[in-house]
Amino acid sequence: QEQVVESGGGLVQPGGSLRLSCAVSKRNLDAYTIGWFRQAPGKEREGVSCTSRSDGNTYYSDSVKGRFTTSRDDARNTLYLQMDGLKPEDTAVYYCAADPLIGCSRTVAAAKWFDVWGQGTQVTVSS
Repeated sequence: QEQVVESGGGLVQPGGSLRLSCAVSKRNLDAYTIGWFRQAPGKEREGVSCTSRSDGNTYYSDSVKGRFTTSRDDARNTLYLQMDGLKPEDTAVYYCAADPLIGCSRTVAAAKWFDVWGQGTQVTVSS
């Protein structure tokens, strides 16, 4: 079966940086549209970014645009989410999701469209 594994979460001070990894299996990275999502306790899951399989373009939510950036290592089938200028409101469990069929539609795709999900990695931004 297809699997997604996230890593790289941790505790960081406000203004600091983290880089999350999303590794996919079974198929090459370019076979998937990759979405990053996050969920804080008591809050609904929200989209962070969407990287399209069709052209590799990434779309970001307004809350992270200009601070978060994706990059890829196709040899390792891994997509990275570089998070800079972290704020306390970024604190959440971050999930990577993959789907071989959907696209991003020039925006952050809804979680319901993704079939394969990772286990989540905790990001805590605090002094």
